[in-house]
Amino acid sequence: MKNIIKNSLSVCLFFGFVLLIGCTKSSTTTSLPEINAENNKPVGASANDLLSANKYTNLKIEIQYMPGFQPDAASVTNLTNFANSLLNKPAGITVTQTQIAASNKTSLTLNEIASVEQTNRTAVTSGNQMAVYFLFTDANYSQPNVLGIAYRNTSMCLMGKTIKDNSGGVGQTSKTKLETTVMQHELAHILGLVDIGSPMQTNHKDAAHGNHCNNSTCLMYYASETTDVLGFLITGNVPTLDANCKADLTANGGK
Repeated sequence: MKNIIKNSLSVCLFFGFVLLIGCTKSSTTTSLPEINAENNKPVGASANDLLSANKYTNLKIEIQYMPGFQPDAASVTNLTNFANSLLNKPAGITVTQTQIAASNKTSLTLNEIASVEQTNRTAVTSGNQMAVYFLFTDANYSQPNVLGIAYRNTSMCLMGKTIKDNSGGVGQTSKTKLETTVMQHELAHILGLVDIGSPMQTNHKDAAHGNHCNNSTCLMYYASETTDVLGFLITGNVPTLDANCKADLTANGGK
């Protein structure tokens, strides 16, 4: 485990993707390249703002991708439907997509990912609009077997190269199914799951694996090996949030 963000943070693997949140003290998010102050907070810090309409009545999802790694249209539709099913945003949820320059690297560190965001991100939280950011890279993560990370209150990254290598081929799950799973999992983390901004209504935290659900069929369950979830997705559906996770989000202002 590697410490990275504010207030007890560490790298936790789930389905082969990462949430930069965890259990020991470390540096703050300000150690990363800074962006708009409202979008430069720890994972989960804006859970209520995202879920409720108390402060922000609409949400803009900005997706930026490096050449050759645009997410499938169906994956984006699935993400939008997922967000609409959970968030109280009466003025609506919109999505923009933009291609950005290639990194031309084999792997990217967290600081390099945050630098790409700082250079390219255009959608920030202001007025009555909340903004979240997804980056799809042309590289792997600097740690092995990682498909995605949530690293700030509105910042997420999917490792496009790793996803491409593990989907769409003979005997592999579909790219749409894998992208959908990772995007929804990371979005749910910035919505405060599990116990990082959306308080638990019933204790369902997997104490052995940080901020994840103890239900093995839930989207927020922790699994230690990437191959486990990839094998499941070949024949199974994208995991969904269980009743306990949904209850946490509803209690914190969600639908």
